Amino acid sequence: MATTRAKLVNRPERKREPTHPGTLLREILLPEAGLSVSETARRLGTSRQNLHRILAAERPVTPKMAVRLGEFFGNGPEVWLNMQVSHDVWHARRALQREKRRMTAVERRRLREGARLATARA
Repeated sequence: MATTRAKLVNRPERKREPTHPGTLLREILLPEAGLSVSETARRLGTSRQNLHRILAAERPVTPKMAVRLGEFFGNGPEVWLNMQVSHDVWHARRALQREKRRMTAVERRRLREGARLATARA
């Protein structure tokens, strides 16, 4: 168990951006289902504008939408949420890396020390 946990925690960062769930919907699932955006939005119980924004990867898949998509496609909400989290975390890590590059050495040291203190308290 400890080995598995270590592998999950210490796995290397992906170089390629994870696919936004809206891209999967737009490029694969909706064309295979032969449904229009309007019809899909109606069946999902959301607005066409909201679905368009998800398909354009401009809006995240929320837990509520993940439940709707999971029921509609029969694959459960976890698939949609996991895709969204992977996408969001990848972008958050890249943003933090950019911030760290702009930091001075003193600021980086303070950030590391703060992380160590938080870990020691937990």
